Amino acid sequence: MSQHEVSRRDFVKVAGATAASLAAVQSRAWAQGSDVIRIGLIGCGGRGTGAAEDCLGSAENLKIVAIGDLFADRMNGAKDRLRKKGDQADLPDERCFSGFDAYQKVIDSDVHLIVTATPPGFRPLHFEAAVQAGKHVFMEKPVAVDPVGCRRVMAAADLATEKKLSVVAGTQRRHDAGYQETVKRIRDGQIGDIVAAQAYWNQGGLWKYDRRDGMSDVEWQIRNWLYFAWTSGDHIVEQHVHNLDVINWCMGTHPVKCLGMGGRQVRTDPAYGHIYDHFTIEYEYPGGARMMSMCRQQAGTASRVSENVIGTKGVGNPGGWLKVTGGEEWRFNGQRPGAYQQEHRDLIASIRGGAYLNEGRQVAESTLTAVMGRLSAYSGQEVTWDQMMKSTLDLTPPKYEFGELAMPEVAQPGRYRLT
Repeated sequence: MSQHEVSRRDFVKVAGATAASLAAVQSRAWAQGSDVIRIGLIGCGGRGTGAAEDCLGSAENLKIVAIGDLFADRMNGAKDRLRKKGDQADLPDERCFSGFDAYQKVIDSDVHLIVTATPPGFRPLHFEAAVQAGKHVFMEKPVAVDPVGCRRVMAAADLATEKKLSVVAGTQRRHDAGYQETVKRIRDGQIGDIVAAQAYWNQGGLWKYDRRDGMSDVEWQIRNWLYFAWTSGDHIVEQHVHNLDVINWCMGTHPVKCLGMGGRQVRTDPAYGHIYDHFTIEYEYPGGARMMSMCRQQAGTASRVSENVIGTKGVGNPGGWLKVTGGEEWRFNGQRPGAYQQEHRDLIASIRGGAYLNEGRQVAESTLTAVMGRLSAYSGQEVTWDQMMKSTLDLTPPKYEFGELAMPEVAQPGRYRLT
């Protein structure tokens, strides 16, 4: 079950024209009017179960009918929680799966929409399989942990467009009314040409999962997934991708290169895997505009989670305000429905309306932006977008099964080699 790099042409060839035709017919058959949309959940932790609940609460005539997780305890916890949804849950034991193949069993169930919220390292495989099977998809961010995975998601997203499948990602700021209006004004030129930007996700520490007696390397690393690059991508990818996605959105494109640094200063115990606890990256966009990116997870430190954009005529915070030099400050004062449910409302509306909203490529580009920053910090080298589009780096383990898997060394700039 090892992953491998797949070109878009090969991916489409594998999927086949027949599958695409069947998927399109299937979508038209059930997505009209008030037909019930049947949902399958892959990844039954707190994030996945919460996403399923947000989806169920976003519109009428939605029902969750299949769930799956690598771990039976996670699956059973989600099953018990979701069954409390009454008529919105139809979860007999025979459609509740666990194991490394649980994702495929959920996809193969009679579902129309897949909600996938596994650790990010599994997402390219699961997204690719869902699209091949003709399913609409909601997938949490980030969507990969390495360049090969990002390109797999891009190829699968392009195939989803051909199949007329809807794809929405967990970059919920794009579904927030305040962000939408403010970014529109920025892109319309109200603060002039963008010359610089700042993105921050600085906060305290997060949870960890302590290893238990008899637990294999693979099981512990997946349960403790925040702290391994192959499962999370490091926190610049797993968390800071939100802010990087906002700046890419404002810029209307991805950066062309970056230079960064970071390290592991506080979380030095092996219980925290091998990832860093702080990064600072300078990204350069086409035309020369630069973004300073900063993220940190260290207990007892100042918190800041925001984005700023500097233009030739003023400054803006994409979250809701603009100030033009010499003018009055504009602030968004409209209604802001909860973005965590709005992203699902937008997804369901696109499916039922036949608009086929597809955010797959944009979230893959934002994920690759974060991966590029991580690799620059790890290596101490300037890294370009072109390098990322050619990189052979694939962090997938040799095989998906419980057993031994050595923890990588903490990356040392000057010694870590780009591939």
